[in-house]
Amino acid sequence: MSVTAYRRGRTVRTVSASVLAVTALTLTTAFSAGEGAGSRAEAASLGNAAGGSSKGEPIGDCDINKTVFSAQKVERPVNHLLLTATNGAGVDCRLAGFPSLRFGDSQAATPQIEASKPQSAPVLAPGESAYAGITTSAADGSGSHGRVVNSLEVFIEGNEDGTDVELPGGSVFVDSSAKVTYWQTDVEDALSW
Repeated sequence: MSVTAYRRGRTVRTVSASVLAVTALTLTTAFSAGEGAGSRAEAASLGNAAGGSSKGEPIGDCDINKTVFSAQKVERPVNHLLLTATNGAGVDCRLAGFPSLRFGDSQAATPQIEASKPQSAPVLAPGESAYAGITTSAADGSGSHGRVVNSLEVFIEGNEDGTDVELPGGSVFVDSSAKVTYWQTDVEDALSW
């Protein structure tokens, strides 16, 4: 074997080894970068999914069809009812404003007590309740147009339809002094007006 042939063979082997090394390095780098990018993309996707389900979406108004209402008499103050609204949906909801009430065949809604407006509307987790106090008539008899009614329809903000709520004992006496508080998170706050 001549020296020239030896050198040529050695050069070919060196070049081949170098090409293989570069190819292997390129493949490894491409694979690692792809894997990292995939992991980052996957993590970002999971993070976005988790953000959208917790704090990414605004809390909507309570659905009247998924809210359970009840009215009960209270001993004090006199001539008052306590209206309770319980979130029956599987998600948090906001019970804004005050309940719009229609007693009997009245066309006018019962006025709200503006001074009872809380700083923020109650947000109800599933199963939680909010309360509104209802003055049915003046304690001193000063109200006018008094009558016994046997039905109560309740409307809440964000819903066009109302729902019938059973009155305790089937009927209640109301007069021109009837009024309702804003929704409260505490029973005492609802009955302190």
